[in-house]
Amino acid sequence: MIDQLLREAAPHVLNVMLRRNRDFAAAEDAVQEALLAASQQWVKFGLPENPRAWLITVASRRLTDQFRSEAARRRREGDALGLEPAGAFVVPAPDEGVAAERDDTLALFFGCCHPSLSTSSAVALTLRAVGGLTTGEIARAFLVPEATMAQRISRAKQTIKASGVPFPARASRLEAVLHVLYLVFSEGYAASGGSPVHRVELADEAIRLARMLAADLPDDDDPEVSGLLALMLLTNARRAARTGPDGELVPLEEQDRSRWNRVEIQEGTALIEQALARGAVGPYQLQAAIAALHDEAASADATDWPQIAALYGLLVRMTGNPMARLSHVVAMSMVDGPAAGLALLDRLERDDRIAGHYRLEAVRGHLHDRAGNRSAAVTHYRAAASRTASIPERNYLLMKAGKLA
Repeated sequence: MIDQLLREAAPHVLNVMLRRNRDFAAAEDAVQEALLAASQQWVKFGLPENPRAWLITVASRRLTDQFRSEAARRRREGDALGLEPAGAFVVPAPDEGVAAERDDTLALFFGCCHPSLSTSSAVALTLRAVGGLTTGEIARAFLVPEATMAQRISRAKQTIKASGVPFPARASRLEAVLHVLYLVFSEGYAASGGSPVHRVELADEAIRLARMLAADLPDDDDPEVSGLLALMLLTNARRAARTGPDGELVPLEEQDRSRWNRVEIQEGTALIEQALARGAVGPYQLQAAIAALHDEAASADATDWPQIAALYGLLVRMTGNPMARLSHVVAMSMVDGPAAGLALLDRLERDDRIAGHYRLEAVRGHLHDRAGNRSAAVTHYRAAASRTASIPERNYLLMKAGKLA
């Protein structure tokens, strides 16, 4: 309960600190110290009457201490160099009235996707500042040492400070924000490395943040926000059926559809229908529409593959994304047969962005398997298994190869 409360309060408290001091690094450090103090004291003494106000008070004190420490350092340096005092270092006054309750989370989203940051840094900073995750939690989610993630976050904050671009400026960063949330969800739903099939905390956090973003944006804003949230819900609805009793990976066509989350499917379907009705169609809406077609099918055999292939064709023309092209190949093979899919794969393999990727080998193995080319299927399944960092995917591919060998 306390961890969830702190996670939800973190972005609100950080917003208040940023209004008092535009230095993101200083504000974020103060908030993290307040969160740490809360996690220790609230367990021991119980929750305060107003937890958010408690955090703001403690973070404000930490921020004031930082200001005073910086002012003292400047005075010492000035004395050592024989310089005249540069003037008083002013500590910002507290916000008045309801300022502490003001929710500027949307500004944090856009700030964390600062144009000077790399995608990996933007992901880490979003999870830290908006999601309220600790550095250790983020490091574990992405399978890197905590020290490495701490350095990445520290560099991101310093990069924002050095850029001179105001942190909360929205500019045209919505696309970057959506991309970051998509990456977080994708890693949570299908872990790219290690032993878990899912990283549930990341998938759930991405959905929570997407809901927050959708709630903060006007109804007439970009329908891609609703499209992304719909995509997450429609995909996440299948999560429970993606693993077997021993934690093994279960592919879509073999899943027990009675285990799919019908509440998430209904919500996601309603969201995508509303988004598509607004006219401007984007990549996330197309992917959500595809996910809805999968979720609405009573069985794998009842899947509307011609419509899915058509939607993937639109997605490829819109984005040129090689993974979308690979999915289009799979859909076309379900419509026209595995031989047609293999011919399309030969052209896709010339794309340097995907050549050598394990998913390309896995699809080739699958198509040879369907075509009855057992030896070729074994070769490609094993090649795919050797290239993936995901242990469940590796085991699944080796199992497929073993059954055919």
